[in-house]
Amino acid sequence: MPGDVMIGGMFPIHYRVVSINSSSSTSPQSSGCEGFNFRAFRWARAMIHAINEVNQDDSILPGIQLGYTIYDSCFTISKAVEGTLTYLTGQDEAVPNYRCGSGAPLAVLIGAGGSALSVATARILGLYYFPQVDYSASCSILSDKFQFPSFIRTIPSDTFQSTAMAKLVMHFGWTWVGTIASDDDYGKYGIKRFKEEVEKAGVCISFSETIPKVYAREKIVRIVDTIEESTAKIIAVFSADIDLSSLIEEVMKRNISDRTWIASEAWINSALISKPEYSSLLGGTIGFAIPRADIRGLYEHLVQLDPRNTGDKLITEFWERAFDCMWPEYGVSVSRMADYKMTKYNRTGVDARIHNILPISQRFCTGKENLNEIDNTYTDVSQLRLTYSVYKSVYTVAHALHNMYTCKTGEGPFVNGSCTNIKDFQPWQLMYYLKNVRFQSLLGEEIYFDANGDIDAMYDIINWQRTSNGYITYKVIGSYNGTAPPGEEMTIQNDSIIWNDDQTTPPFSVCSESCQPGTRKGIRQGEPVCCFDCIPCADGEITNETDSRECIRCPEDYWSNANRDECVHKVIEYLGYNDPLGIALIALSIFGACVTIAIAVVYIVRKDTALVKANDRGLSLILLFSLVICFLSSIVFVGLPVAWSCMTRQVLLAISFATCLSCMLSKAVNLMLKAKAVKSSEGTEKKRLRPFQQKIIALIFTLCHACLCTAWLLIFPPYPVKNTLSQNIEIIMECNEGSVAFLCCVLGYDALLAGICFIFAFIARKLPDNFNEAKFMTFALLVFFIVWISFVPAYLSTRGKYMVAVEMFAILASSFGVLACLFVPKCYIIILKPERNTEELVQGITGTNDKSAPPTSQSLSTSGISTACSTVTLNG
Repeated sequence: MPGDVMIGGMFPIHYRVVSINSSSSTSPQSSGCEGFNFRAFRWARAMIHAINEVNQDDSILPGIQLGYTIYDSCFTISKAVEGTLTYLTGQDEAVPNYRCGSGAPLAVLIGAGGSALSVATARILGLYYFPQVDYSASCSILSDKFQFPSFIRTIPSDTFQSTAMAKLVMHFGWTWVGTIASDDDYGKYGIKRFKEEVEKAGVCISFSETIPKVYAREKIVRIVDTIEESTAKIIAVFSADIDLSSLIEEVMKRNISDRTWIASEAWINSALISKPEYSSLLGGTIGFAIPRADIRGLYEHLVQLDPRNTGDKLITEFWERAFDCMWPEYGVSVSRMADYKMTKYNRTGVDARIHNILPISQRFCTGKENLNEIDNTYTDVSQLRLTYSVYKSVYTVAHALHNMYTCKTGEGPFVNGSCTNIKDFQPWQLMYYLKNVRFQSLLGEEIYFDANGDIDAMYDIINWQRTSNGYITYKVIGSYNGTAPPGEEMTIQNDSIIWNDDQTTPPFSVCSESCQPGTRKGIRQGEPVCCFDCIPCADGEITNETDSRECIRCPEDYWSNANRDECVHKVIEYLGYNDPLGIALIALSIFGACVTIAIAVVYIVRKDTALVKANDRGLSLILLFSLVICFLSSIVFVGLPVAWSCMTRQVLLAISFATCLSCMLSKAVNLMLKAKAVKSSEGTEKKRLRPFQQKIIALIFTLCHACLCTAWLLIFPPYPVKNTLSQNIEIIMECNEGSVAFLCCVLGYDALLAGICFIFAFIARKLPDNFNEAKFMTFALLVFFIVWISFVPAYLSTRGKYMVAVEMFAILASSFGVLACLFVPKCYIIILKPERNTEELVQGITGTNDKSAPPTSQSLSTSGISTACSTVTLNG
């Protein structure tokens, strides 16, 4: 349509060019196109409708009529370039570098209907700085003004869409995603940015495939094989609907229905993909679409076509496709027309189904068919999204031309404030007004372009939901605003989403299940980071978060619980007063002390009897007192170790044992001397120790030990410690002995006393007395040695409170052994057989056959020294 200013439009009204055999023997001809695209034809009609509105609106370009010329890009780069050159030259043939046409100036090219097509045309138009306003090319590379200086668009850049798709993946927690892209700039740049965004968030790409621009079944089959073998349930697709249709057809054949597809705006509302037969596979698809609008009067404009009066072959082809009939062409016979039609359209197989190239019936079109009665993409005005973008493109050009038209001389943007004539201007002059245009759109949004020629990113988030009859409806379940503050760009109504198989819960797509608290990620060698094994944390380590990469070691006083997800206080272990074992040992200690005190009381009460006076009763009472201390010292081992108890327990035990053994040693020395005197037939008065000497011996040995213990306490005193190494889950409260050397010296001193005492007692064991105390002392020391020799391995093989219990048991057992062997026989005579506790019996003056009475040290052999030996034993 002619006008004062011409606007060019380019739309992919056909799907592809017809394959022809090239020959260098004939003049090259422009290829024809095939596969009618109802949706793109609606876009072209929407452009005409918008131009008609502008021409009828007196507020915009009053007195100026816009004309248009529309080209078919056939969704092919070569055809888009050819159309661009044809438009620039103004002739039917593409003659580059100069314009041969005449008439109204060319203002702008609207199109070319796809990123790859627009990139090709923009490179040519950029050479002349000729304005191009695109309605569907969202590829991010077109924002580069160095390469494409005269390109602007009314659709958001894929930079925003890729980011939005990545945020969608992260919103639902998907970490294992497959990607598919068309083999063009739109697919490559879009999916590249998407991968970068999701990989920053830790999402892994299961596979990445490219759909060929030229249909190749073997490549399509390979892609579908990859989809089927992958465990990823989410597939993000950056592709035009025309390219994607062949892939979906093969997916339909395989019946791969357990996948959720994330759609880019190029196919989210495409009728070519959202067919009822695909609904079982693609139901639940979620994706982004540019905002929709209701364009007043557009439907009426669409259905007002009359092919009888236009003579436009494009309209007649549309009519044939819409009503499945043949339109008679002038000058061509009916038979030739039938042959032509069948040759051109009668294709079969997948190729025909994909590109809508179906046989046309032999019925002729009348031109009276009613467009209101058909139901196809052309007349469907419920989802005017790219159509609305075309509409905005026309109004963008109109407002820019209006600003040029209303420019006042002296206030213009050019040299010296000059303006330009709308009927005679250069393309670069219009480009200035396009970059600076600002107006309110049909939806009330403000349209303007940034330095890259892009508009603000606004998207609807759409969910494909199946109806009861198998059709797909587009449900808006959220929105994305690229200008919103960080973190607030996307809003989604999760409850409104219907996923694949009519599920209301989001699908689950991970390479490996999340590692729960208590485990950490173990990366699998050679696999993506999203594929991992969950390794339980070691003892003493925890993780309290999902998908932790490292376990955290618990503090010193803490340990991991059974689930390894929390550090809990270690059990503090010591032999406490409320512990049954501690109570039992304390009871034994008190019992032993009471028995010892009772024996001491018996000795005091019967202090003048023969048995009590035998071999120094004073030493016997001191020995009993030391045994009481031995019994009671074991109680200090019970309870929480503190500084005073750690310093007291071993020292008190060592000194009490030293006192006991010193007294026994003093007695043993005296008995050994008597035994030697008897053996040598010398008088025992000269070979015995006086009571004072015995006490001095006991005191000297005890004081030496006391000095050693004092040096230990002053130099390396024992102190309480927390033992966190012996047991993982327990803190053993115990005493550090300060110095092992001092401890060995102290205990070794006691062992030395016991050893010497045992030797002396063993020598005197056969002393021919009626009451031989050396024999019982030998047994007592044997018990002492057995207990403490058994104690060492038992002590070293235990930990915690049982170690303390073993030591207490050794103390009590050895104390009871000494008490039983040394004093029980005497107490038996003193208490139960008092008639035997006489000087005569003890002295051995009167022989006895009473076997109930223990033998005494007063019975002598037939040597005649009985009286002298008896006198020695009665000195008390």
